Amino acid sequence: MNITAKRFLSFIVLFTVVAATFAQQVGSNSPYGRYGFGLLSNQSFGASEAMGGISYGLRRSQQVNPGNPASYSRLDSLTFIFDFGVSGHYATYSDGLNKQNFYNGNLDYIAMQFPVFGKLGASIGLLPYSKVGYNYGQTRALENIVYEEVFRGTGGLSQIYAGIAYEPVKNFSVGANVSYLFGNFSYSSISVPRTATGATIGEEKKKYSIRDFKYDFGAQVVFPVNKTSSLTVGAVYSPKITSKADVYATQMMFLSDPYTNPYQTPSEVLRDDTLSNRSFQLPATYGLGVTYSNTNLLLGVDGTYQQWSGLDYPDVLDGLTTQNRFNNAYRINAGAEYIIDPYSRNFFSRIRFRAGISYGNSYTNVSVYNPSTSTSVGVGGFKEYGINFGLGLPFRDSMSGRLSLLNIGFGYTTQRPDLQYMIKQDMFKISLNMNINEFWFFKRQFN
Repeated sequence: MNITAKRFLSFIVLFTVVAATFAQQVGSNSPYGRYGFGLLSNQSFGASEAMGGISYGLRRSQQVNPGNPASYSRLDSLTFIFDFGVSGHYATYSDGLNKQNFYNGNLDYIAMQFPVFGKLGASIGLLPYSKVGYNYGQTRALENIVYEEVFRGTGGLSQIYAGIAYEPVKNFSVGANVSYLFGNFSYSSISVPRTATGATIGEEKKKYSIRDFKYDFGAQVVFPVNKTSSLTVGAVYSPKITSKADVYATQMMFLSDPYTNPYQTPSEVLRDDTLSNRSFQLPATYGLGVTYSNTNLLLGVDGTYQQWSGLDYPDVLDGLTTQNRFNNAYRINAGAEYIIDPYSRNFFSRIRFRAGISYGNSYTNVSVYNPSTSTSVGVGGFKEYGINFGLGLPFRDSMSGRLSLLNIGFGYTTQRPDLQYMIKQDMFKISLNMNINEFWFFKRQFN
């Protein structure tokens, strides 16, 4: 077996392991994951994320960029790129009276990019689309019985993509991704008596699974300014997805908490229904970005718009309506990268310094209640502000001369609620991304 086949087989094994890991991990503690499809994940990779998440106008031979599939054609005929990232999060949630802190770690993504022939490039990878993970509750009283009402949820969507790009004429490229979108969702409400001796515990649960295909289309046009600088304009479009799935709704009684003892048999089944063929929709997405780059500097800005308002989603899952559930979502990202001298022998001069900002709104609303009176004050969303910094540390292969990068990123995001009594979230993130640049289709004459 030659070295190319060995590497490809190793990647497939690793890809399978990561896919299994993605299917099981949660990586979120936010109560806002209770609504819609959970918290939407950042689709940008390590270097891009450190620049505020820009991707539509990025066109680089050393970076996998699924944010715009037209970028895949930028590779030369000998380059193979392997890219993966991990991250750690520290989040604080506050409702004005109480505060909780959570830590999380994630395997963020894995991808590779390679040339096919000529001006045709391709990429495959695995990355998250959304995450659900929460566990919160409150103490209530009914006559002489004090009980704790606990809400728990797990799940999310992941996507395995395969993409291809072609540059039919110089400085113009088009591309497309086909993604298999998959994931399981589980939401439960549990009543745990605290004063009644021998009382059973009630659990109401709803769960469903999504399996569908997602399509992304992109284009990039490069306008040379001079020999060392250029302006790239990128555009992307993803059509709306309509998926059908069964929703399983149960209501059962247990002798102990089903969360800590998940394999016990219920003492009583009050409800066990299947709500067949329910409609779930994901939005059409439009994106436009502009990037300027020269030998030392890269500047970029992206704008994204998603048509969430009015999309189908079963009312039974959240108690909201088609009219007040979703908001059309928008996001602005801007970022920069600076390198002192990419050709210097000095390591510090070849470090890539990155920074970026982002702003957007929530795609979903939540039901808001006054905690003192338990009366509804309406539905609301939040605005999200983010700032990122990062470094790209270069490592050059002594035999091939190929340049790989260890990307380190630091991010802070804050979610500002629209209504009183909503939860404010602040999150700090540290990410590590390894970008490996190899001679994939090149056979060395000497070892």
